[in-house]
Amino acid sequence: MERVVVTGLGLVTPLGIGTADSWQALLAAKSGAGPVTQFDATAFRVRIAAEVKGWEPTRFIEKKKLKEMDRFIEFTLGAAKMAVDDARLELSDAESETAGCIIGVGIGGIATFEKTKQVLMERGPHKISPYAIPSIIANLAAGQVSMSHGLRGVNFCTTSACASGAHAIGEATEWIRRGRASVMVAGGAEASITPVGIGGFEAMFALSKRNDDPQGASRPFDRGRDGFVVGEGSGVLVLESLTRARNRGASIYAEVTGYGASSDAHHLTQPSPNGEGAQRAMRMALADSGVCADAVDYLNAHGTSTPVGDIQESKAIAAVFGTHATESAVATRLWISSTKSMMGHLLGAAGAVEAAICALTVRHGVVPPTLNLVDSDPECPLDYVPLVARERRVRHAMSNSFGFGGTNCALILSHFDG
Repeated sequence: MERVVVTGLGLVTPLGIGTADSWQALLAAKSGAGPVTQFDATAFRVRIAAEVKGWEPTRFIEKKKLKEMDRFIEFTLGAAKMAVDDARLELSDAESETAGCIIGVGIGGIATFEKTKQVLMERGPHKISPYAIPSIIANLAAGQVSMSHGLRGVNFCTTSACASGAHAIGEATEWIRRGRASVMVAGGAEASITPVGIGGFEAMFALSKRNDDPQGASRPFDRGRDGFVVGEGSGVLVLESLTRARNRGASIYAEVTGYGASSDAHHLTQPSPNGEGAQRAMRMALADSGVCADAVDYLNAHGTSTPVGDIQESKAIAAVFGTHATESAVATRLWISSTKSMMGHLLGAAGAVEAAICALTVRHGVVPPTLNLVDSDPECPLDYVPLVARERRVRHAMSNSFGFGGTNCALILSHFDG
């Protein structure tokens, strides 16, 4: 079975356009949250979000092609170009036949859908753009990336709510492991800061209402948390077989060693008791990687800042990692953080962005903090690296992603020793 390594990263996040900018902002514990600017949110109970600032799509996309795509596709093309450039990826004609693309998207082109409905109601069906459907449907993120980079192998979208991006990376890893591709471009994207996006989550009481303090609104594992902050963006990774990466002398960020996926089969939106489904995904990832639980140094938590979700994830982590998470000395115990505290919840993009963060943590030996964790919830008694980044050698990092419908995904990225 082929081993799979990460050779390129591209990030478009509320903290920066580019991997370096996003990473440095995370380590500096900066927040990307602020007032909603993409529409008039005056009538909404929730008027804050984590938006991508200063987005100029023509940096990455021909101006004439922008009419074909929604904002989530723009983000994907930007992140993919950065990842491909970072990997210095060049494909022969033969390799392009099997090189594939899997991009996870939770919702899709909701902004285009809303605008199209408005055109329909105000101007009639004959004024609907012929590009409306290609802009809305979730798989066009992967489709546009495939066309842009000549990836003629497998091309599809994983849609599993907030686990979409993580599932995309896991499935892309499987394609390489089985020898059916030597290169995969994989990740996630979302752009749902719209009236329906904010209004829908608001109606579920899922969002923080700290409108007067947007940068303090996302506070995973803190006693005062009251919901998540919607974010947007994209994370894309270039994955290669170790054989190919070695042959071309590629720079390797990390190795993808573990992939686990499960279902709670329990509730529409609430996790199963004690995070039982999440436990199974984490254990599956550990078994897949062959890594012992006490060898994992860092875990990027799903950590959305919801009252119930953070407690159930804490219980699940404690159950899987035991004393390694609960009783070890600070220097040797499992360190956990939620980077959603800084960039908000990127929904379908979250798992991919957070997997990229794990790859960076493995490479650089620095663990990003959990912002706004000033009053730890006693029901979340683990080491969540509050407020300030820490340095340590990270041998193995786990990334957790869970979604509505009870879908769970865990990935393990490991230091590559050659």
